Amino acid sequence: MKTLLTLVLGFAACGPLDDGSTDRPLNPTSRCTTNQLTGDLTCSHEVLSIDLRQVQYQTPLGAPPAGGWPVVIMFHASFFGGEGTWSASLLDPLNAFGRYAQTTIVERLLDAGFAVLTPNALAEWAWDTNLPPFSTVWQLAPDNQYMLDIFAAIDRGDFGPLSTTRWYAAGLSSGGYMTSRMAASYGGRFHALAIASASWADCAGPICNVPALPANHPPTLFLHGGADLLVPVTTMYAYRDKLAALGIPNRAVVDPLFMHGWISVSPDEILRWFTNY
Repeated sequence: MKTLLTLVLGFAACGPLDDGSTDRPLNPTSRCTTNQLTGDLTCSHEVLSIDLRQVQYQTPLGAPPAGGWPVVIMFHASFFGGEGTWSASLLDPLNAFGRYAQTTIVERLLDAGFAVLTPNALAEWAWDTNLPPFSTVWQLAPDNQYMLDIFAAIDRGDFGPLSTTRWYAAGLSSGGYMTSRMAASYGGRFHALAIASASWADCAGPICNVPALPANHPPTLFLHGGADLLVPVTTMYAYRDKLAALGIPNRAVVDPLFMHGWISVSPDEILRWFTNY
């Protein structure tokens, strides 16, 4: 609470900008702004419709590197939708699922030179990856075709000058399982993954049997609350241990008292992990 009050008072002490606005970039080369009075963090973005669903996206400011911006696909949790990834408030009394950390992840990635895409699950409900029958027959899943169409859109340049080879994925809860699906069904496409409050692609909460993993599984960062009652941390460890047995780089960061959502260190951990790969 003391830290929160210090941040809020700090914003208030700055006062509005000369033009009357209370929003200003934390970084003059950033796509994101912070409201000085409330601490609201907002990142600008565009929207593209694919398969009658919205995909929010943004590229960093400046000229893209040769080959295009590396891209991070971020998968939202159930019920929240991709649009909610792009703004959050320090004063939100619920801060559901660590939403401020989630938007901070977007900010850090954009400022570091990663493009960000946030697809939407059908009706913002859970992703197909851990919903029967699609969890076991992925080829028939609407989300499978959706992802293939998103991949094709990236390759065509529909989202701007994005790399067709430097891809990363991150997600929370159902979106974390969907992140794992990128390894399970699209082998070789992704350089690294970050999975929060989730486990293997077709698991669902405590119901989880991690199979033999593909040898080309990307390096994977796990972020989890030790007190998570929806997705027991033991299911994540089972996944992590199978990666370790194959010699695949992995890292598990657990906040012992946190429950279900993005833990506070997620922005720093994800940026470090993706930058390394």
